[in-house]
Amino acid sequence: MLKRINVQELTLGMHIDGFCGPWMDHPFWRNHFVLTDPQDIDRVLASTIREVWIDTTKGLDVPPGTETVMQAETIQAVVQEILQTDAPARDTMPTSTAAEYARAAQICAKSKQAVMAMFQEARMGNTVDTELAHHLVREVSDSVIRNPGAMISLARLKNADDYTYMHSVAVCALMISLSRQLKLSEEQTRSMGLAGLLHDLGKALMPMEVLNKPGKLTDAEFHIIKSHPVQGHNMLAEKEVVNGRVLDVVLHHHEKLDGTGYPHGQKGDDISLFAKMGAICDVYDAITSNRPYKRGWDPAESLKKMAEWTNGHLDPKIFQAFVKSLGIYPTGSLVRLGSGRLGVVVEQSPRSLLKPVVKVFFSTKSDMRLPPEVLDLSEPGCKEKITGREDPEFWRFKDLNELWSGMAQTAA
Repeated sequence: MLKRINVQELTLGMHIDGFCGPWMDHPFWRNHFVLTDPQDIDRVLASTIREVWIDTTKGLDVPPGTETVMQAETIQAVVQEILQTDAPARDTMPTSTAAEYARAAQICAKSKQAVMAMFQEARMGNTVDTELAHHLVREVSDSVIRNPGAMISLARLKNADDYTYMHSVAVCALMISLSRQLKLSEEQTRSMGLAGLLHDLGKALMPMEVLNKPGKLTDAEFHIIKSHPVQGHNMLAEKEVVNGRVLDVVLHHHEKLDGTGYPHGQKGDDISLFAKMGAICDVYDAITSNRPYKRGWDPAESLKKMAEWTNGHLDPKIFQAFVKSLGIYPTGSLVRLGSGRLGVVVEQSPRSLLKPVVKVFFSTKSDMRLPPEVLDLSEPGCKEKITGREDPEFWRFKDLNELWSGMAQTAA
């Protein structure tokens, strides 16, 4: 059961499920974790956060008699809290990746809470609050405009419990970025952001034991899951709350060029540009995310795999634009340099897709950690270059995400 409690009630052994507040400002790159380190409690208390969600099925509960609020009582409260917040004036001025991470983390946390509320409303048969959805799309869009890499990179950092909700946020950001790369109109870009946010809404109607199964689905279970595009489309079409482009993506983001997709087995040019975009963004976030039954792939390795799937599955021209929007070595990719040192990509360079900014931190020759050093491989005179991708599973650097994001990992 989810309960909202005052941060003063936090104790070791509780499972934090989310941070409350109109502008969630916390130092963690994850929103779900068990409190096992007193320093994590100190970090929460030192932040501006005053309330948190805890999951009593995964950790300790508060003592009897403690004032709490149950999740079911707060769906509308969450929606109203976000919509009534005095948001700052729109800011789309370009900023550094490091500077945008803090703002993107706030947006991710708030968006996840809002998507949870929308899914809960859908489960109860209520109309999806499109005002809330448009509000979130605007904030995600502004972040992508300020710095394309920050929001997309942070939204990828989700654990298995977060996946269904944060996947929607991540695909929203990816669709906006891809739309801008394809030079779609502002109206079309907003529609694609909304489509990304709502593309999996039909999963709200899936049995939870199937949706959250920590293993491979049976044929019968997969047949159930394959109904989510139709369920989501019908739900939105019945309420007449979104335009045709959004409905198209919701219904057809699992179609494949060779006709082996679902639900309608569309082929080639029968699949719209917008649905093809949805397919690419959906697949990228799915394969780079940790799932109950599989760890996510490295971003650069994922693009390599997806390039192989352009022969029958993904549209090759749209995929090329997608790569340009992310970089050949997306942020968070582990790479080997010509000197034998390893680094993690921290930012893209406008000069070259092949020469991003990397943080070097390990020597394969001495098998030792090095003091982190940031190198812009595109700078004139830089003698280092990337010679290949590296598998994070082989090296198992526990702080890899912290190295590129600069955000503290929890002691989960």
